[in-house]
Amino acid sequence: MKKLLRLLLCLFFGAIQFTTYGQAKEVKYDSLMNAVFPENGPGGTVLVSKAGKILYNKAYGMANLELNVPMTTDKIFRLGSLTKQFTAVCILKLAEESKLALQDDITKFIPNYPLNGKRITIANLLNHSSGIKNYTGLPKFNESLKRQDLSPKELITLFKDLPLDFEPGSSYRYSNSGYILLGYIIELLSGKSYGDYVRENIFVPLEMDKSYYDQAAMVIPGRTSGYRRKNNGYENSDFLSMTLPYAAGSLMSTTGDLLKWYNGLTTGKLISQSSLELAFTSSFLNSGKETGYGFGWEIGNIQGSKAVRHNGVVNGYFTDIVYLPQDKILVTILSNYENIGNLDIPAAKLAAIALEKPYVFGEITLAPKALQTYQAIYSNYINEDHYITNQNGVLMYYYKGGGKTRLIPYGHDLFLLENTLNSIHFQRDIKGRIKGYSIKGTEVTSVWTKSKEIPEIKKISLSEKKLKAFRGKYLFAGNMLFEVILIRGKLFGLVGKDQKQLIPYQENSFYADDIDAKIIFKINNHKVTGLTKIQNSEMEARKIE
Repeated sequence: MKKLLRLLLCLFFGAIQFTTYGQAKEVKYDSLMNAVFPENGPGGTVLVSKAGKILYNKAYGMANLELNVPMTTDKIFRLGSLTKQFTAVCILKLAEESKLALQDDITKFIPNYPLNGKRITIANLLNHSSGIKNYTGLPKFNESLKRQDLSPKELITLFKDLPLDFEPGSSYRYSNSGYILLGYIIELLSGKSYGDYVRENIFVPLEMDKSYYDQAAMVIPGRTSGYRRKNNGYENSDFLSMTLPYAAGSLMSTTGDLLKWYNGLTTGKLISQSSLELAFTSSFLNSGKETGYGFGWEIGNIQGSKAVRHNGVVNGYFTDIVYLPQDKILVTILSNYENIGNLDIPAAKLAAIALEKPYVFGEITLAPKALQTYQAIYSNYINEDHYITNQNGVLMYYYKGGGKTRLIPYGHDLFLLENTLNSIHFQRDIKGRIKGYSIKGTEVTSVWTKSKEIPEIKKISLSEKKLKAFRGKYLFAGNMLFEVILIRGKLFGLVGKDQKQLIPYQENSFYADDIDAKIIFKINNHKVTGLTKIQNSEMEARKIE
């Protein structure tokens, strides 16, 4: 009897402990996602699972603002570029059936595609190393075209005759065009439309009964409405013919169906484990550089665990999915608000909580002298140089002419890149001098070597009277207007609506607060007559008023 009582007590208190632990995690999930979704606005659904078991499954905001329909966890969203992983798996399935090989030239299937002596393989299309121009970035992809229904052949004519951006295999550049070609090849080899092939070979076998190839005319129960920001409110997203994203972005689904998708993928119901591992492995360029992209997935890590991920942006929608293969953790966030912001960070944070390794970066204070030791130019044998400068007691990180990111110290030689989950880990030589750093975060780790010392530029104070002399309008070549204004004793440069603070470091010389740019004012006979802008190159402007 006493043994039975002890057993019951253990079970009772064990259940309390498990419930409290689970509730603590849910509080963390709630706290994180409540900060992501706008109150009383468009929303989304969030699902976290481990080994196929749901840990968290919630809906936020509204599915339809006009009809006041609340969001529920079974609502359907456009997936955008999450579609690419489905396309990639279809290609791998066809490869396993010996209908194609990843090293096949695309002209084997599209004989009239103009390559002009170049060779582009199926693998080049899958990993964005083909050099084919991204059709959604072309001037012709305008608002008028976005309303037209185009066939896959017509889509291909948008880009097929354009010169390549680079030699195939020599560089990485994200291109939706590659996945348009892959979708067309799937149709040629299967004799079915892309949508029908995906439905018959993925949706039906996995019982993904809330997943579709998006069509505007089709009545889809549970379909959410998509929104975008307008001033301080919302408006319906612009119309987009869903024939245009095609195999690069036209699928729809729910968080629940995407769980079925990953369960099917990882249990061998669609393709072999070796094919899936190929998709989940970062590709390499001809130079040996790692791209951080596999076949349909970006490759990175969450707190040291390998992660495969992707996001999607399409009119009215923003989506994000991350999967940790070794830990079997899946995080899916689907939103019907295209301006919700980058969901990569909350998705990674949710995965880290499920992994029981939450991201914690506690800022510490460093003395100015200590900050100065990190100031230098750092080189990587593949990428352009990065600069780290001590800007009035704050370390700023940037490349030449680029935007500046604050480095937040959180440990010895450890800094967080602000508004990211990427951290810089500095290394020292045997004498304690900084010799380089590595960037670690949710992407592939990169290594940088200190290449050159740079002098500190110190801010000086100028009287308001002196600052007033720089006010006015300046005209660059091409009729680009640059205005200098004074607000509460601070000088700002204005181009259109873009406003940057200008900080003085010499009597007539200023640097921009958040971008690598300098303004040198020209003075003749004690009057300001023009300026020189230094940002990558030099541009001169004359003062017109």
